[in-house]
Amino acid sequence: MSGTSSRLLELLSLLQARRDWPGTELAERLEVSGRTIRRDVERLRGLGYPVESLTGPAGGYRLRAGTAMPPLLLDEDEAIAIAVGLRTAARASVTGIEETAIRALVKLEQVLPAHLRRRVAALGSATVAPPAGGPTVDPQQLTTIGAACRDAECLRFGYAGRDGTASRREVEPHALVNRGRRWYLVAWDRRREDWRTFRVDRIDRATATGPRFAARPLPAEDAAAYVEQSLAGAFSRFEARVTVHTSAADLERRLPFLGGTLTPIDAHRCEYRTSDDDLEWLALRVVLLGADVDVHEPPELLDQLRTLARRLDRAARA
Repeated sequence: MSGTSSRLLELLSLLQARRDWPGTELAERLEVSGRTIRRDVERLRGLGYPVESLTGPAGGYRLRAGTAMPPLLLDEDEAIAIAVGLRTAARASVTGIEETAIRALVKLEQVLPAHLRRRVAALGSATVAPPAGGPTVDPQQLTTIGAACRDAECLRFGYAGRDGTASRREVEPHALVNRGRRWYLVAWDRRREDWRTFRVDRIDRATATGPRFAARPLPAEDAAAYVEQSLAGAFSRFEARVTVHTSAADLERRLPFLGGTLTPIDAHRCEYRTSDDDLEWLALRVVLLGADVDVHEPPELLDQLRTLARRLDRAARA
């Protein structure tokens, strides 16, 4: 391939990757003059590519949307990334996504160069995906909820609780969170006047109601952290709250997988919260902190720690 043809393909790839490009920036990226960029743009137009010129001090270019577009240009890393994403799409728990992903992958492979096609095919032959299990979510419902989150538009839907109890909800949607095989909606429940986490596969007929709302501050670092907190509290009988006599930074460095949340108190102390259905495991988790602690709750945890201390004392004297 000649240098000019190669440069035209790279220019087209850049125009596809971003909406607007200043002419000077394109020239810098391709290491050519502005005059060469203008000539190359004219060549693309002659080949039928709808490249628009932008007005302004520096000028610029845009590949017009809404018309018949050229084939997507991908470099090797981009092609492999898309192939990996399509082959693992079934893990997203979206209804029909596996069949849709396979169709898209077939189309991708048809337009790839031979050497890339071989690499993608090798990936497919060596990949084993476990069969999907559990409930799935409707992709149309996901897009409805996602649009409402983006546009700050209220949602109304039916919801089935953990015990099967049905209810009607009207919420201010904040964000969708994908957590492995589950999708969750973080939202402010208008009737209950509190934040809630909803499993999307239990949501029925989500509908945007029209009214917009002002975003409320989320009581967590982000939506993913709020879902983690909600799930930790939802399935556990006991929640431990202890003061640890070491800094939060030290604990996070030594124990990156604490299974709970840390809140700094001062430079030498922090509060640790964690929950579980098993008191013995909860006590072991506190011991594994490797620092002095003051247990505030639950009272059952103190009894379990005393039992554990007696066992350890007997083992040490044996």
